[in-house]
Amino acid sequence: MITGNQENEKLTWIQLSMDSPYFVDEKGNNWTPIGQNDAMIWPDLEGLFKRKNIKAVEVHFAFLAAHGVNCLRIMLEYCQTENRYFERPAGRFQPNMVQFWDDLFVLCEKYKLRILLTPFDTFWMERRWKNHPYNASNNGPCKRKSQWLTSPETLEAIKNRLTFVTERWGSSGVLFAWDLWNEINPAHALGKTDGLYEFINELSVHVKTLENGLYGKTHPQTVSVFAPLIARYQMKDLIFRHPELDFASTHLYESGTINNPRNAIDAAITSGKLVEEAIMHLPEKRPFFDSEHGPIDHYRRKRNLPELFDDQYFLNMQWAHLASGATGGGMRWPYRQPHVLTHGMRRAQQNLSEFVKLINWKIFSRKNLNPHIKVSDPAFIAFGCGDGNQAVVWLLKNEKIGRNKVIQSNTKKVLLTIQVPGLENGCYKVHIWNTLLGEIETIELEKVQEMEISLTVSVTNIALAIVKVT
Repeated sequence: MITGNQENEKLTWIQLSMDSPYFVDEKGNNWTPIGQNDAMIWPDLEGLFKRKNIKAVEVHFAFLAAHGVNCLRIMLEYCQTENRYFERPAGRFQPNMVQFWDDLFVLCEKYKLRILLTPFDTFWMERRWKNHPYNASNNGPCKRKSQWLTSPETLEAIKNRLTFVTERWGSSGVLFAWDLWNEINPAHALGKTDGLYEFINELSVHVKTLENGLYGKTHPQTVSVFAPLIARYQMKDLIFRHPELDFASTHLYESGTINNPRNAIDAAITSGKLVEEAIMHLPEKRPFFDSEHGPIDHYRRKRNLPELFDDQYFLNMQWAHLASGATGGGMRWPYRQPHVLTHGMRRAQQNLSEFVKLINWKIFSRKNLNPHIKVSDPAFIAFGCGDGNQAVVWLLKNEKIGRNKVIQSNTKKVLLTIQVPGLENGCYKVHIWNTLLGEIETIELEKVQEMEISLTVSVTNIALAIVKVT
């Protein structure tokens, strides 16, 4: 039998910072989501279903905690197979699935892992719709998948599922936030965007009303979207500015750079641009992060990226995401066989988890600075964000080596001068951070007119945490 922490050690809830576009816990401590997508049929979690190998899952969670991972994005059901439906038939919650989630919440509590929970696996639900319990042909509430988001009967079934989850697990701080709908798509609303605003409103208000009535507070909410759909269907207001949502999340995919990467540089550049564009559309204090990305097109050919290349691709996207002003490093969909992250990716997460402790996120009113940071050596690309008192900068050398090779650290030292705009006059600490090994050194600078930092590097990328101390 699994046992969790004592009552006084239970995880506090996560909430929005009042003064910045980031997250804090109920005690006011900074909290940055670091993790990835996982699923109940993938190797790391499959032992929990029917309690086949709880110990293996617990060992894995201990490993995650030791590597700075504090958040997993998981779908309540997984419809790629016939035995992971949360309801079957519609309205009848499956005991094996409920037990899975009972045990998962206990283990997450023990290892201080939180869950970004999305109630439907819409990817496989669409592809295997004829089998899904919500299909009218299976005595479900919906005739066609094009009506998921417009059918009143389906809306009531969705609310019923959300009610069950809220009442059973909603009291827990393990639940970081709701991703109320995975990859919302007009294709499931008769091809129109007209009803999507009200659909989100219905789900959001329903959950908030339940949580307030039961617990006197609410978990943060978002609705995720496949990023290329935003421009195609003019969904900026819906995704970035819906008044009932608390933060924005997109899935960073782009053909040619992220989906099927030929090098690890262009994926970082694309990530930085997509984060920069998202921040332009956000309310000032609304957090944003990528909740799904990865080499999806390459994976569809049933091949792994070479591991060392994939590690660099992962690391580059993670740092471009954070430095450009998003929260954390983004959440990779593994897209590997087996469907797990590599040890190199785990080391990258651990490194990032240490770096984020250098910034006081709850007072960091960041603006994206990608186009405005000046670097003396044009071979380096700058990613960054900042306000008047703090800044995060990541420099990446533009060496586009192909996927069957990896970028080696420079043997020749390079002197760089970096100018970071927007910082107020005063004394600053600059933490110089190796993204593989951790902090190299801390220097102190006095900023009077321009913040200009000189450093010598012998690596292909370097991160800076710049913090005012007076």
